[in-house]
Amino acid sequence: TTTIHRQQMVKEHVSMEFSSSTTSSIQTFSQTTKVVGEEMSQKSSSHVEFFSLVTRSSEIPAGESVPEFVEKPTPVSSPEGDKAVFRTRVQGNPKPSVSWKRESGIPIKESAKIFYDSINKEHVLKLEPLTWDDSDNYKCIATNEHADAIYTVSLTVTEGQEKVDFKKMLKKRAPPIPKKKQKKVTDEKEMLEILSKVPKKDFEKVCMEYGFTDFRGLLRKLKEMKKKVEVEAIRIIKPLEDVEAKVDSTVTFDCILELKDPNVKKIWIKGMEPLRIQYSLGKYDVKQVGTKYMLIISNVNMNDADIYMLAVGDKRLSAELIVVDEPLKFTGEMKPVKVTERQTAVFEIRLSKKVPDCVWKFNGKELKRDDKYEISVSEDGLTHTLKIKDARLSDTGEFSVEAGGLVQKALLTIDRIPIKFVSTLKNVRIKERSRACLECELTSKDVTLKWKKDGKLLTRGAKYSMSHEGKRAELVIEDAQLSDGGEYTVVAMQDGDPTEYYNTAILTVEERLATVKSGMSDVHAATGTPAELCVVLNDEKVEGVWLKDGKEITDLSGVQIVKQGAVHKLIFPTMGPEHEGKYTFRAKGAESEASVFIADPPTIDPSVLEALAAHPVTVKVGHTANIKVPFWAKPLPKATWYKDGVEVTEEEHVTMERGEDLALLTISNCVREDSGAILLRLKNDHGSVTATLYLSVLDRPKPPQGRVEFLELSGNCIHMKWKAPKDNGGRPVTHFVIERRAVGKKSWIKAGEVSGKVTNFSTNKVEEGKAYQFQIRAVNSEGVSDPLETEEVFAGNPIEPPGLSSQPQVSDVTKETVTIMWNPPAQDGGAPVLGYVVERRKKGNNLWVPVNKDPIQDTKCKVDGLLEDTEYEFRVIAVNRAGQGQPSMPSTSVVAKDPIKPPGLVQGLCVADSSNSSISLAWQEPIEGDPPSGYILEMRAEDTKEWTKCTKIPISGTCYTVGGLTERQNYFFRIRAVNEGGVGEPVELDEGVRAMPPPAVPRFDLSVRLKSHMVVRAGTALCIHASFYGSPPPTVIWQKDGIPTKGRETITKGKNHSQFLINSSKRSDSGIYRILLQNEYGEAHYDIHIRVADFPQPPTNLKLFEEVPNTVTLGWDHSPDVKEDGEAHYVIMKRDASTATWFTAADRVFSNKYTVTGLLPGRKYYFRVLARNEIGDSDPLDSKDTWLVNKDQIEDLSTKLRPYQHKDWRHAPRFITPLKPHAVLRGHDCTMSCAFLGNPRPTVTLYKGDVNITANSKFWYNSTNGVCTIVIPTCTLKDSGDYSVLIENELGKDKCSCTLTVYDKDDKSILASVTESLQKKSKHLM
Repeated sequence: TTTIHRQQMVKEHVSMEFSSSTTSSIQTFSQTTKVVGEEMSQKSSSHVEFFSLVTRSSEIPAGESVPEFVEKPTPVSSPEGDKAVFRTRVQGNPKPSVSWKRESGIPIKESAKIFYDSINKEHVLKLEPLTWDDSDNYKCIATNEHADAIYTVSLTVTEGQEKVDFKKMLKKRAPPIPKKKQKKVTDEKEMLEILSKVPKKDFEKVCMEYGFTDFRGLLRKLKEMKKKVEVEAIRIIKPLEDVEAKVDSTVTFDCILELKDPNVKKIWIKGMEPLRIQYSLGKYDVKQVGTKYMLIISNVNMNDADIYMLAVGDKRLSAELIVVDEPLKFTGEMKPVKVTERQTAVFEIRLSKKVPDCVWKFNGKELKRDDKYEISVSEDGLTHTLKIKDARLSDTGEFSVEAGGLVQKALLTIDRIPIKFVSTLKNVRIKERSRACLECELTSKDVTLKWKKDGKLLTRGAKYSMSHEGKRAELVIEDAQLSDGGEYTVVAMQDGDPTEYYNTAILTVEERLATVKSGMSDVHAATGTPAELCVVLNDEKVEGVWLKDGKEITDLSGVQIVKQGAVHKLIFPTMGPEHEGKYTFRAKGAESEASVFIADPPTIDPSVLEALAAHPVTVKVGHTANIKVPFWAKPLPKATWYKDGVEVTEEEHVTMERGEDLALLTISNCVREDSGAILLRLKNDHGSVTATLYLSVLDRPKPPQGRVEFLELSGNCIHMKWKAPKDNGGRPVTHFVIERRAVGKKSWIKAGEVSGKVTNFSTNKVEEGKAYQFQIRAVNSEGVSDPLETEEVFAGNPIEPPGLSSQPQVSDVTKETVTIMWNPPAQDGGAPVLGYVVERRKKGNNLWVPVNKDPIQDTKCKVDGLLEDTEYEFRVIAVNRAGQGQPSMPSTSVVAKDPIKPPGLVQGLCVADSSNSSISLAWQEPIEGDPPSGYILEMRAEDTKEWTKCTKIPISGTCYTVGGLTERQNYFFRIRAVNEGGVGEPVELDEGVRAMPPPAVPRFDLSVRLKSHMVVRAGTALCIHASFYGSPPPTVIWQKDGIPTKGRETITKGKNHSQFLINSSKRSDSGIYRILLQNEYGEAHYDIHIRVADFPQPPTNLKLFEEVPNTVTLGWDHSPDVKEDGEAHYVIMKRDASTATWFTAADRVFSNKYTVTGLLPGRKYYFRVLARNEIGDSDPLDSKDTWLVNKDQIEDLSTKLRPYQHKDWRHAPRFITPLKPHAVLRGHDCTMSCAFLGNPRPTVTLYKGDVNITANSKFWYNSTNGVCTIVIPTCTLKDSGDYSVLIENELGKDKCSCTLTVYDKDDKSILASVTESLQKKSKHLM
């Protein structure tokens, strides 16, 4: 940091303002000097004033600055006892904070006031009253993040003068005592009048002059006389009271005075200075309403905190104003605003108090009030409003308000005004090659335009010209073609608005049409010769185009396009194949067509004819034969194919095609029969030509011919012969293959082969008695022929497979094995059965799986390896020497699992619940047997013997409710468990069950509020509603004082409630009402204390007498209602005979005697006594005559005092109203009070149990005028217990106690005890 001292800045001529010192040199300390002629020393009266700056930042950002003193504090010199005020204004960015210190290091005294004057925007240090120790140099330090600015000034306290006493100023001083000697007097009254006119310091001198030696006696009588005169002149009914107020509020000081002289001067004083009401500009206002005098202070600020006094005559009333400055805050958030362009946007924020420096900003820049921005503040100074008029898009942004260091921000969003088309685009229709113009007019000129055709954006060029002047927009299309027709759209956009505004119109371009005067005709020309096409139109200006086969001619070689006026020609100098086709001339409105053909006879290259004749076409059977013959002909000739002299036609496997230079015959899936001579003939209008060739199709041979002849059939040899194939397939047979198979088998086995020239075969690989079948195939290079099969033959005598076995039977099933048994087949097929093959399959599957590899000799088999819980089927196949026989019938399906045992007895059958129409049963699973899959529940009524099932299917759970029963009917139930192993034994309930709710003893529903004490006003309805439970529903009996009620009441009864109603209650209806509930299982009762009360009867026999001067004592006979009701009391009222208004002199008087004080001498009064209870007030008992306080009598008493007779007024303390029991809900406050008498005033001690709680902060208590009040806030359960109050003085003591019960509404046991306690000890209002 860098410190810049004033001395250095002076030397360097720094441009900064300083106040000059009153001494010859700059003083930074205080010094003591001696003044000639005085015996005491005093501090120097020289003024000290200097400035220093301590910087923290080497570089200060733009827009920010170090603290600077706009108004500097000035040195102060004040006398002792006066006040000193330092004021300063500072500025800087960031805003600096200000603090005050003494240069000596001594803390500033606590009575000093340091605050910020928001009205004048000044920082203030106020020292009052000044003492000799306050002399020092005081530093004002302004600090921000860039530097500390320190301004030091001096405070000099001089010797003080005598403090002005405003009381002495206001008192009427007596004239000075004459210097001449006064005449002697002997009358004491006259002497008192003389003394009342002289100063107090001259009393003794005047008495000596007049010869009165009893100076002290006269002085005492003079004081008494003055007091009485003052009482008569000024009487304070209500003094000023201290007031605490918030900043910016309005405060009223008021007092009530009775003045003998209404014109006596009244002065309001703040601190020690009288208030100048007429120059306060509405800050202060003084009002008087009758005897009430008020000072009203508006817009209270921290400077208003002080002592305020009202000086009336020689009396002063004072009170303190305490100003509470709450922290500044926003009472709500500033909300974002969204308006349409050119409207007015309004931001509003409300502060908790007034501030003088509320600043509005837009995007960080401060706003000032002008035509654009209207800044206003509400009358109470709390609501600040900013209006942005004629909002534009540039006003979009962040608006903020800063007040007292707080900031609120909100966004302003501007919606643009939608663009509208004043004049829309119009549809336009023009001729081809004309000029088209589209134009429109918009509501705004600040827009961006785009033009589109059929949705595609247009660009400016030779074709399109676009203009936008002001609000008009125009699109011009030059030399419009047919392609320019379509939908044109103008799109308008504006900044800050994402919406596109568009308008559309249709442009129609019509063609210029022509007609054909002379059209074209077809042309036939040989290759290499010239040709021409010609068209004549009726309009020379119309252009046309030439098309060949529908396509426009652009670069066709050897073609010339000629236009001669209305004649259009297409010239072919040398015809070629490329020129052949269909030609079209097309103009607008006209069209002509013609074809150009080449005329050439068909020809085939001689070398091609020679090759086709010399080399036959060979193809394998099943393949495709493609015969291609190239040629040349124009027009294309007709192609005809012949096979063996017969014309070939299109068939499924024969297709014929002819191209421009190729004839094609395709034979797919060739067969042997397709072989033969093929002839092609080509012919057109200009000639014909033929071509010949041969087609050969190769195939495998045909099967051998004839029936096979068996030359030998014995047990060890079979010999056979056959004939060669009829067709060898185009290739010689190389050999024959002979195969055999046993009858019943599907597979063939090769037996041997012989040469293609041999047609017999023999084999000895046979078994006697077995049947065989043979097949013979011929083989060539293309493949093997189809077989020639023989009939079945036997080698010797025949043997057959065995017959069907019986259906297998299943037994001994487990989760892994099954045992099956069967019987042998009835037929063995001519050979013994060698064994059996057992097969299995899963149920629903078609695949049979063998169980054994080798045949089983026995007729019983144990199958293992099964899957648990899988269903299987089994079958058996018998086997002999001839092979396997047919399989048997499948066995019945069986599941592989261990056998299931039936369940045992159901356990714990009982009744769970019941109602008038249903019975709920519950039970437990059986202990023995396998787990049940369900339960069968049966029931029967008491009058029947037949059991019926409660459900159609077994019950899955262990409980069930049977519904639809007859009320109070007796039912019997039994239950059995069931599973796949069977049904268990039944279990029956021991006794029948009635269809009715479970028996229950009657009880009251405590959740419904049922009071134990009720007070009802006479003449109103007495209604008691009780809710209860019980089964069967209990009978309800209402009793009053132990006797069933009868007469005027109306009783309403239900199953669970009852109501007692007397429409108009009487005082005789008071008593204890009992609700008695009874059923066969028990009874219950509840007592309610009812008291019917009315307005109390008035007291009687009012008497007035005087026991103490200037008072009136009232006595009366008790009202009977006050004696009976502990809460009833009396109200004492008084009325001045000159007015009609009654004033309450005393409230809550419980005795029949009361002394009224505060009566004014010389006035007449009426008195009234009322009896009051919770219902209301009795008729008043008024005094018949007025009571007059005799003024002269009082004056006589003051001057002629009777001899004082001593009377001992002391007495021991006693309670006139003791504490009463209380019951309080937890969390609520409890207030207990008692009243007592005692002289001297007794001391009060509080106890909870035996513990002194007088000084415990938990308990609040107050003891005033003989009434002690105890408050226990937010009672807890721990606060329950016995409380007592002990009063004692020197003559004795007394004690009273009560019980406090704190209960919880959810604790029913405590609630019952509270109810019992309330019945015995407490009375509460309804």
